[in-house]
Amino acid sequence: MIDELKIMEKQYANFKYPASYLKVIELNLVDYENWYLMNVQQIQVRRKGLLERYPNRNLIPFAKRDDNDDIACFEIGHGERVFIVHDFANEGWERRQEFETFWNWFISAIKELIGIQ
Repeated sequence: MIDELKIMEKQYANFKYPASYLKVIELNLVDYENWYLMNVQQIQVRRKGLLERYPNRNLIPFAKRDDNDDIACFEIGHGERVFIVHDFANEGWERRQEFETFWNWFISAIKELIGIQ
């Protein structure tokens, strides 16, 4: 999957997947009960939809919740920040939460998994 992500990455101007995200994929830590990391096909389909629904944002999704329409995304031009987007919300109302880095998001997802959120 990392090779496929590296190929996709080349399609995005001024974007590089964070090493922390790639490390988690390398370790196959992809399912956290409510959250799961999307595979390349899921990323491509969701990205296309995000571009249509939120044309003023350049979101690259990487994780999805099972229990609602929230997705975790990187956004081109915002470094390693992670944005939680409530997909399918009206434009301007999609933004739910923000994390400074992928690791901050990952720790939050793990805390939720073990019930210490």
